[in-house]
Amino acid sequence: MPELPEVETVRRTLLQLVQGKKIQKVTIHWPKIIKKPEESEQFQDALVGQTIQDVNRRGKFLKFILDDYVLVSHLRMEGRYGLYNPEEEYDKHTHVIFSFVDGTELRYRDVRKFGTMHLFSKGEEDNELPLSQLGPEPFSKSFTVDYLRERLKKTSRKIKAALLDQTVVVGLGNIYVDEALFRAGINPERIANQITLAECRVLHKEIIATLGEAVEKGGSTIRSYVNTQGEIGMFQLQLFVYGRTNEPCKKCGTTLTKSVVGGRGTHFCGKCQK
Repeated sequence: MPELPEVETVRRTLLQLVQGKKIQKVTIHWPKIIKKPEESEQFQDALVGQTIQDVNRRGKFLKFILDDYVLVSHLRMEGRYGLYNPEEEYDKHTHVIFSFVDGTELRYRDVRKFGTMHLFSKGEEDNELPLSQLGPEPFSKSFTVDYLRERLKKTSRKIKAALLDQTVVVGLGNIYVDEALFRAGINPERIANQITLAECRVLHKEIIATLGEAVEKGGSTIRSYVNTQGEIGMFQLQLFVYGRTNEPCKKCGTTLTKSVVGGRGTHFCGKCQK
């Protein structure tokens, strides 16, 4: 599933492609992707005549800012947007098509059909699910060491599971939790409320640094991720532990280990992360 760096990269490329485009019609081939409003026809009718003013991001969600509405989109495992000419054929995995008055089309393609779209009146999107319960952005002023420390003190879950919780901090998924914990020297099976203040300071720093570096590299292409222009991310070349099971640790040479924490495959170095 795309994490913050991948979604931010998609946001940036999408903005270049669709900002200022006016929607002429919306075609829906898989109505179950539309979660709000309940009737997909209402979704289609509301968007006709709307212009895309901006494309923002909240955690792993994209936010299309329109004249009167905000379209909240989650890509899930395989969701992908692309800009096409109407003459180009689309396959069975293309589920939503936004046709613009300039003759181009923004198509949403999703092999697994797990993606979601919610349409809100502008200003209401942050007060309702799926955005209302999200934690702070890791690059925001509200994500402080003190905040992270207080949230971790309140849970007896393992630190890996706590950091995957989007109500604690948004945007972190399996890849970047493993990487941030390695860089902070913290074992993923440590209990969250036992993390010391000194460790929390380092962890806070490495979460921000890891995500920031990944954004600069366009995210990580592990399996099928590409941005809106079909380009792969490059941060996977800098990964310390994720996906490197049985390979030597880049810092100490110890063979890296993979276990399961909170139901997720977890990669770490038993020496660097005691």
